[in-house]
Amino acid sequence: MKVATLNTNSIRARLPVVLDWLVREAPDILFLQETKVQDRDFPLNPLKDAGYHAAFRGQKSYNGVAILSKSPLDNLQTSLPVLGVDEARFISAGIGDISVINVYVPQGFQAGSEKFQYKLAWLKNLLNHITENFDPASRLLVAGDFNVALTAIDVFDPQGLKGEVGFHPDEQAIFLELLNWGLVDIFRKHVKEDNQYTFWDYRIPNGFKRNMGWRIDYILGTAPLAERSRTAWIDTGARAMEKPSDHTFLVAEFDSEN
Repeated sequence: MKVATLNTNSIRARLPVVLDWLVREAPDILFLQETKVQDRDFPLNPLKDAGYHAAFRGQKSYNGVAILSKSPLDNLQTSLPVLGVDEARFISAGIGDISVINVYVPQGFQAGSEKFQYKLAWLKNLLNHITENFDPASRLLVAGDFNVALTAIDVFDPQGLKGEVGFHPDEQAIFLELLNWGLVDIFRKHVKEDNQYTFWDYRIPNGFKRNMGWRIDYILGTAPLAERSRTAWIDTGARAMEKPSDHTFLVAEFDSEN
């Protein structure tokens, strides 16, 4: 089983990149974030033609999440309100005997701001949802853009960025609670080296070429899935394509059960 995640920064703008990647890599599941499209405008037919079932929730111009799967999806949930706000940032489903959750965590704007407090509340609500509805012994994947870099090797300038939004101890503490509950960072299970990133800010001149990145996208799995993971990798080549997202594909591969 091959699983991947990508913040598209507009699915319509990035549709050629996504379709090309689906043909080339043929993942069983692809999680998409920041689709930036209302449901009626989601490009469902091209993705169906590529061989994928799709579940999605969007809103105009902002946010938006989707799950693409070669197998049918069931038990769909698209709402996880936080502080009375219900943005298109969460979608979950069942795929066979696996539960999957796809998230696009708020960016947070600036540490200490109201938007940052909303981000912390959103992460805490996600934690509560997972701990109240799942068991660490269940088969659960949680993936997406968390907008949190966890350790010093996950950012290009850990000293300069320390305490900034996206690399703040309050965010990291909640993320660690997810791991302590029983989720495993599949990428770090297999790759220990630094300079491994999934996001390069457009605003930094030649940021991708200079590898001034962040690892803020994750595929997390409970032990029954993590134990079957055989590799994980970041497709930096997709970030170098024409008109790329500012993120790229993070991939994890799992052995099938005997």
